[in-house]
Amino acid sequence: MRASRRVLAVVLVCLSSFCLSRFAAAQSDEVVAERVLGPRWKQVSRRAGMIFAGTVLTGAAPIAANDGTAPGATAAVQLRFRVDEAIAGVERGQVVTIHEWAGAWSRHRSMRSGEHILIFLYPRSRLGLTSPVGGSLGQVALDASGKNVAKRRPAAVLGFGLRNESSQQPRVPGGVRGVSIVQLERAIRSAREE
Repeated sequence: MRASRRVLAVVLVCLSSFCLSRFAAAQSDEVVAERVLGPRWKQVSRRAGMIFAGTVLTGAAPIAANDGTAPGATAAVQLRFRVDEAIAGVERGQVVTIHEWAGAWSRHRSMRSGEHILIFLYPRSRLGLTSPVGGSLGQVALDASGKNVAKRRPAAVLGFGLRNESSQQPRVPGGVRGVSIVQLERAIRSAREE
């Protein structure tokens, strides 16, 4: 009888430790997500149609607004990404081409070829356009490995070499050390399931 009580006590202690560690890990993922993505990170996560960590393959390339064949066509820019870590709405390895209204593109920081970024994109509109959720809120600069949040802000340079003075810099909050995409992914997936 005593032995079974001891075994039961050990099992209960192990289970409670496991549950507490899982709860603490979830809490710390949320704390990290708020520190990196800001206080509205859950709303940004839920509003996005596509979320991924990826590499910019081609920076913004202007698309003709109206070539005379399509009245009322919208001025847009085209960007291409390779999905390195899929979180929502995409698959790993997929090449994603987006078209963004030129007016929205000028309101957030530009992206350049070769850059690693965690990006939250709105679902495509009926015109096929999308943009980062909340402008610069939906863009997080990653380090050269593409697996961690960058420790400093890279220069905002347009794909054709001009500075975009109106663009905001990517979110790279101070004091963020060693934050991995894996941590952010867990928090984002959890927020989208709530």
